[in-house]
Amino acid sequence: MKTIGVLGAGQLARMLALAGIPLGFKFLYVDPSHSSPASLLGEQIVAPFEDATALQKLADSSDLITYEFENIPVSVVRKLAQTRSVFPPPIALESSQDRLLEKQFFNQHGIDTAPFYPVDDQASLEHAIAVLKLPLILKTRRFGYDGKGQFLVKSLEDAITAFNQLGQKGIIAEGFVKFDRELSCIAVRGIDGATFFYPLVENFHHQGILRLSLAPALVHNSDLNLQASAQVGRILQALDYVGILAVEFFEKEGRLIANEMAPRVHNSGHWTIEGAETSQFENHIRAVAGLPLGDPKPRGFSAMINIIGSMPDATKVLKIPGAHLHDYGKEPRAGRKLGHLTIRADSLEELNRTLQENLNLLPLETAKQWQNRLNR
Repeated sequence: MKTIGVLGAGQLARMLALAGIPLGFKFLYVDPSHSSPASLLGEQIVAPFEDATALQKLADSSDLITYEFENIPVSVVRKLAQTRSVFPPPIALESSQDRLLEKQFFNQHGIDTAPFYPVDDQASLEHAIAVLKLPLILKTRRFGYDGKGQFLVKSLEDAITAFNQLGQKGIIAEGFVKFDRELSCIAVRGIDGATFFYPLVENFHHQGILRLSLAPALVHNSDLNLQASAQVGRILQALDYVGILAVEFFEKEGRLIANEMAPRVHNSGHWTIEGAETSQFENHIRAVAGLPLGDPKPRGFSAMINIIGSMPDATKVLKIPGAHLHDYGKEPRAGRKLGHLTIRADSLEELNRTLQENLNLLPLETAKQWQNRLNR
């Protein structure tokens, strides 16, 4: 029985194991947090990611290695890649960790982004405002997630406050995009170069956190999925990628504008567990292990709702037609992702009706966004 080593033991690693164990794999994790969500499904080495002893044990005990989030130090992944196959490749991790390098990479491969400018001092901040105009977004170039490390600024005073809070260096300024909606494309590429694309997904965020994903996204322009697959395909090819890759887009007037990419299984793909022929988690395992990829075709229509802060009463939510509850086994905490709920239906009308009857599962703002979308 082969062992897959995973850097990180959070909920994504847990769901990778749930997909990989039926295929005959064992799992070994390195993660600094005790009692991580994946620890019930394999041995966890509790240690910092840079710990040499832990990394040596991971390499010695694993047939191949992957990772569950993009803030793993690239140096760690490169070191492991000297003795073991590591997928996705280290260059993908490096390209995604720095928002400036990421946007430059997109542009180099013919993929549109919001206009951007690096900010490392007061002069470059003022220049960015002059070039990009207000409003704009100030973000840390590294380590931001779920809305952390970024500010919408509408005035010079806002910009200076955000600049100071972000540490006055290592910042990127991005032009504000008044988009129509947020979409994501999830793709998988195998060791042999075989590539499959899941359909575009429409995402709704609240306070910087993904709250609702609808799959497949309704597309009035049949070219939209082709746009996404062409752009993501160029990324996969350029990086000689293996595994699942997610790219988040803004849609504006039928055009896709790339926001960021994640070299891993992704929150907006959780619907695939019940809603696709082959989940993103199983396809990631298949890809990194050199197995044939599975069909990404959707099974009807799905809504994925993130559960934030506290778990709902399972006896109530499981009465919802087509509902599937996933509890990550994490301690409740304000703003923390504790699980997700997927609602699957055979028709879009049935899915919309079920959502309408259960809007209490969504933040009020997200519920309003979804209802406005229905009325467009």
